[in-house]
Amino acid sequence: MFLAWSQFIHHHLLWFLIGAYTISAIWPAAGLWIRNLTFGDLQIFNEKLYVSLLLLLLATLMFNAGLGVKTSHLRSLAQKTWVLLAGLTANLIIPMAYIFLVTLIMRLWYEPEEAQYILVGLALVAAMPIAGASTAWAQNSNGNLALSLGLVLASTVLSPVLTPIALSVFGEMATEEYERVIHTLAVYGSGTFLSLWIVLPSLLGLAVRFVVPEAQLTAIMPFIKLINSVVLLLLNYSNGSVSLPQAVADRDYDFLAVTLAITAGLCITAFSSGYGLSRLFKVDKAERVSLMYGLGMNNNGTGLVLASLVLAAYPRVMVPIILYNLVQHLVAGGVHEVIGRKVEDRKATGI
Repeated sequence: MFLAWSQFIHHHLLWFLIGAYTISAIWPAAGLWIRNLTFGDLQIFNEKLYVSLLLLLLATLMFNAGLGVKTSHLRSLAQKTWVLLAGLTANLIIPMAYIFLVTLIMRLWYEPEEAQYILVGLALVAAMPIAGASTAWAQNSNGNLALSLGLVLASTVLSPVLTPIALSVFGEMATEEYERVIHTLAVYGSGTFLSLWIVLPSLLGLAVRFVVPEAQLTAIMPFIKLINSVVLLLLNYSNGSVSLPQAVADRDYDFLAVTLAITAGLCITAFSSGYGLSRLFKVDKAERVSLMYGLGMNNNGTGLVLASLVLAAYPRVMVPIILYNLVQHLVAGGVHEVIGRKVEDRKATGI
């Protein structure tokens, strides 16, 4: 039963996400309740961090990501060091260049406040680690799973350092008010926060992977995948409940349209940079696939949690993050479809 549900949701995850966003726009009450549910504070290294249901859901995703890593793939990463480093560098620099150009162009937009919402939202997207979902897309498209996993794990482990640096750079592109907002995010997205809710759960999941017999992990993996899908949908529904009702009520369709265009542009640019990098290093098709998914997909669940915790007074900042999360899966599905057609064509022609 779990296997059937897990496979059904996985194959229709994009439609479930669209459904979650639609429900959050129409019926946001439960999503707001999930967002506001907290369990007290933690005092770590002189930093006070409060524990919320959103953060526990995020930690669950990261633990399960570590649990799903295959140790045999990790051992082959040593042969991909330069490609891995180039991918991590491009994942940081390409979005910065794109957002800088968008910031210059959006100075012509008639509503400066909306331009700042888009900048802050895109900054959060670009500053986040590579999404664990990129490994699933890479696997489905016969990509190099070792490289894909390496990109995810390396960007996650380095995120306590790279995320605050990236946010500080983006802060210099914003107006004075929103520079303070982004710097606040950089402080909240500190090493302690990211280590506690991202790195630590991932490493714990990886540790369990080494200890628990492979047969037992294989048996429970459909259940783990089902939990991941449900948690992902809950996170997106909860965070969509904060911003989408207001966006619909305002009927600010031009803001939604320009935000969708800009986020789609960033996503396509990121996927294209993965393709360009693969041509530069002359890697094989499997590695090209992993680079495209890795550079194109970011862990927006973390960005949404950070935004909901720090930017309650700026709910429209979540709109670019939500749209990017939707667009990246649409683009990933398009890449997967193109790759699948090429494979079928080769089979048909006997190549």
